[in-house]
Amino acid sequence: MTLLQVNNLQTVLKSAAGDVHAVKGIDLKIYRGETVCLVGESGSGKSVTALSILRLLPAGIALHPRGEVLLTRRDGGVEDLLQLSDHAMSEVRGRRISMIFQEPMSSLNPVFTIGEQITEALQLSWPKMPEKVAREIALEALVEVKIKDPQVRFNDYPHRLSGGQRQRVMIAMALACQPDLLIADEPTTALDVTVQSKILNLIDDLQRDKGMAVLFITHDLGVVAQIADRVAVMRYGEIVEQGDHSDVLYNPKHPYTRSLLKALPENLQRQTPQLTSSEVMLEARNLKVWFPVRQGLFRRVASHVRAVDDVSLKINRGEIVALVGESGSGKSTLGRALVRLLEPTGGEIYYQGKEIGNLSSQDFRPYRTDLQVVFQDPLSSLNPRLTIATTLTEPMAVHGIGDSNDHRIELAAQLLDDVQLPRDYLWRYPHEFSGGQRQRIGISRALAVNPKLIVCDEVTSALDVSVQAEILQLLLQLRSRYGLTLLFITHNISVVEYVSDRTLVMHQGKLVEAGDTAQVCGDPKHAYTKTLIDAVPRMNGGVNLQPGFQ
Repeated sequence: MTLLQVNNLQTVLKSAAGDVHAVKGIDLKIYRGETVCLVGESGSGKSVTALSILRLLPAGIALHPRGEVLLTRRDGGVEDLLQLSDHAMSEVRGRRISMIFQEPMSSLNPVFTIGEQITEALQLSWPKMPEKVAREIALEALVEVKIKDPQVRFNDYPHRLSGGQRQRVMIAMALACQPDLLIADEPTTALDVTVQSKILNLIDDLQRDKGMAVLFITHDLGVVAQIADRVAVMRYGEIVEQGDHSDVLYNPKHPYTRSLLKALPENLQRQTPQLTSSEVMLEARNLKVWFPVRQGLFRRVASHVRAVDDVSLKINRGEIVALVGESGSGKSTLGRALVRLLEPTGGEIYYQGKEIGNLSSQDFRPYRTDLQVVFQDPLSSLNPRLTIATTLTEPMAVHGIGDSNDHRIELAAQLLDDVQLPRDYLWRYPHEFSGGQRQRIGISRALAVNPKLIVCDEVTSALDVSVQAEILQLLLQLRSRYGLTLLFITHNISVVEYVSDRTLVMHQGKLVEAGDTAQVCGDPKHAYTKTLIDAVPRMNGGVNLQPGFQ
């Protein structure tokens, strides 16, 4: 039975630069109890479609010149959500259709407890519900989503919870009102693979228990293969292909769907591994990074958080070494400590045989050019006030690279050539670029001082699959061209399998497994590594991409 039917929906967003046709006449049908995945890259119109269904876009800015959003009531009647009054629409939200947003930390109010926020959602849907009843239902919802210590968490504030716990709270809030349809907008994008697996299983269990339908918005085709009954592929505001998940994923008809599937790391053509040297480029011996926990009136050190605890490793010249693990495992802390962006608490760091872990800032400065970092979020790591030209030439000037400013500008232009960006981008600012373009600029900034080793910290985690593929291939090309050594920090096992020579697995501040990537990913020895590998959502079976499509 049809629950929701979208007919010729159009959404136009008004702006000073002119009208943006974000959704261009799409048709979509969702049946009771099924999961429909809406997939596509950033900017394709997925989230705008979901917000249009619930009429959550700002009035006066968002218009719907044409279309219907037909919702079947529980009594069998049908109503067009676009024609309902604001009051009637407020009764639909929560009771009939609930939504989980992408970033739970920005969706939860930091000044109210978890329990207060769930009870508020209930009382907005049922204004006459007594406070005691709302609290009981809210607590039951936390139990349903398997929050540990729900009585305690009920009175906690959002900042006290992990990313996975906050996402469970958002699911509890959405399901407390017993909706017929749950819209989940990229609910697992920022989560580790093991947490993602638990959230997906949770949604699936709750869906079967409650018989609700799910519209799941994502760009992760591995997730789609795992959960979808039907799939709709969106591009530039249009649905270009839709059908049963087996047809769309394993025998795609549209060139755009094929291009998305080709961009998956497991479908990329693997390059012949570069011959690496036996020369040790970077070595850590019993490295520790501990952060003090201070308590009491005088803020005395009561204990330590052992972010990196007695870690030893070697990275050879020319290698790409992947460092994997969940959030909080110590990956980024270790990467930053190796290049002295964080000061180690103990242990030794050797670069080309020279001990650098205990050098003063002044003595370490000559090594800064050799050891560089590309950060996860290029927008926050690029100065918004500086043009790209200044961003690239400033470190050159600091380290005496280039004979003059004109020479450095030419070197900066050559860097943009290397990362496949137009030279005239030198005179633009960071906000004028897409996420993938900013990440290329972040890579070019790291290359500006002619480094020998680059730490890549989750550089593809927030990118669409096609942009991710471009960045990975770019890094491999640059590795060959410049003879780079890379420490690639990530939690994406598919990326690890494609890009790395060796893999290190980190858990609770310690290295628990290390070896050739094929061995670690194909035949893991440690229980934690096996858990990571088993949690990876994958495309099962071959994909018929038909060579004629590029």
